[in-house]
Amino acid sequence: MTYQEMCTFEVLYEAYLQARKRKRNKAATAQYEANVLAYTERLAHILNTKTYKPSKFETFFVYEPKKRLVQAPAFVDKVVLHAVTDNIMYEAMTRSFIRDNHASQKGKGTHDGLMRLKGHMLDYYRKNGAEGWVLKGDVHHFFASIDHDLLKEKLWSLIQKRGIDPQIYDLLCTYIDTTEGLPLGYQTSQLLALMFLDEFDHIVKERLRVRWYGRYMDDFYLFFRTKKEAQEALVIIKEYMAGKKLELNQKTGIFPLRNGVDFLGFHTYLDENGGAVQKLRRDSINRIRRKVNFWKVAYPQHFVAKEDIITSFTAWDAHAAHGDTHSLREKYAKIVSDIIGEEIRPRRKINSTKKVAALRRLKQAKAEYRKKHKAEGRPTACFSAPMPDDQPPW
Repeated sequence: MTYQEMCTFEVLYEAYLQARKRKRNKAATAQYEANVLAYTERLAHILNTKTYKPSKFETFFVYEPKKRLVQAPAFVDKVVLHAVTDNIMYEAMTRSFIRDNHASQKGKGTHDGLMRLKGHMLDYYRKNGAEGWVLKGDVHHFFASIDHDLLKEKLWSLIQKRGIDPQIYDLLCTYIDTTEGLPLGYQTSQLLALMFLDEFDHIVKERLRVRWYGRYMDDFYLFFRTKKEAQEALVIIKEYMAGKKLELNQKTGIFPLRNGVDFLGFHTYLDENGGAVQKLRRDSINRIRRKVNFWKVAYPQHFVAKEDIITSFTAWDAHAAHGDTHSLREKYAKIVSDIIGEEIRPRRKINSTKKVAALRRLKQAKAEYRKKHKAEGRPTACFSAPMPDDQPPW
């Protein structure tokens, strides 16, 4: 899609429909929706005449799971971001992403990352036993530390490689230049941040040849058989990060696999029988405990509505259900039920172990199928569509 095609009324109206999802109760969305036809036509004109400039963003802090500064764009900017991302940049950027890059992509996310981590642990245990080493890394102030010159250089290279209209590059640069680093809250920021470290993923897979690796934005882990291998990899990773004007924070370290891995809000470890267990991290448990203690005081005084309590607890319960947390969730469901005077039942555990096993059986079946047909001299029909030539097999 060219820049001019993106700036048509039809494309911008579809982008508006995407931007308003789960936000229709907000004042800015309602104001735009009340005059949507006129606003969309005006926006198309501004984009076509190259007079568009991003509006001033709203700045606020979020405190879960940690304190972060969010710079939320105006609703009209969200429409433009959806138009350029959904129609052009998402496919162009994600085409080279590896399977174990889990953030901000369709069909992936935190729970996909947790399932893959469990699968990596089980796979490592079957091949090497419980003795091994984990390199756990985290980039210090990742979004705020991204260098604009390096990012624009990488973005321009991608634009040329994919044959994208150069005017799209100019539009994206207007968002990049709004603040230092990349602003949290912009749809493009997530993809640009993933693209910035895409080369790092390929170094881990193709140069270091690490089989058991996963990354969620700036948080990553690698499994090694020996501590020396992990130490050598850490040196290479630090050199790469320094070249990108990034640095690893103090949480980065090397430790035995038996200690488990803290990743995406869960502590994952191997039990004595070689099974992978996922428990909620202590800070996540402390957060729900603080919320429940607040509800005990606030609900009788009508400072918080029953619907808000149910919504908040249900969201936490859905996330916690991906781990081995049934007793914990039952405990807090009973407490919340007593607070609001209405029974709340925790949802059933989402058994990622069965899903991992099913995916492993499918992979084995594919391998047996190809092996059999190769031995018989017949063409090996693929179970899935062939990968593009420039896309690695993972």
